[in-house]
Amino acid sequence: MLTTLLPSSSLPTVSVWWDLFSIDSFAHVFLFCVLTFLMIVGFAKQFTLLKLKHYPIRYALFISTLFGIFVELMQHFFIPGRHGDIVDVLCNTLGCLIGIVLFKWVYVW
Repeated sequence: MLTTLLPSSSLPTVSVWWDLFSIDSFAHVFLFCVLTFLMIVGFAKQFTLLKLKHYPIRYALFISTLFGIFVELMQHFFIPGRHGDIVDVLCNTLGCLIGIVLFKWVYVW
């Protein structure tokens, strides 16, 4: 997740038609997909907090989505050379949803 705070000058540049199809957007989707998937698995396999064990998808989606918003706010207000972007928040949330689908595909279906 540290890569989401890197300055934009350190990311590879690609000519794209929309920001949605940039390498940065795909990186956000991928990272938050992995984060959500692993968070669900971890919550489901732990025995300390029963609410997390019984509702791992709900809590993982909530926590990872809030984390994505928090990262964008950190970029906007505290990281020189970066700015928060609503497209990144949407890509983070899309990655979270894909992580849930991946979890259901691997463990449920």
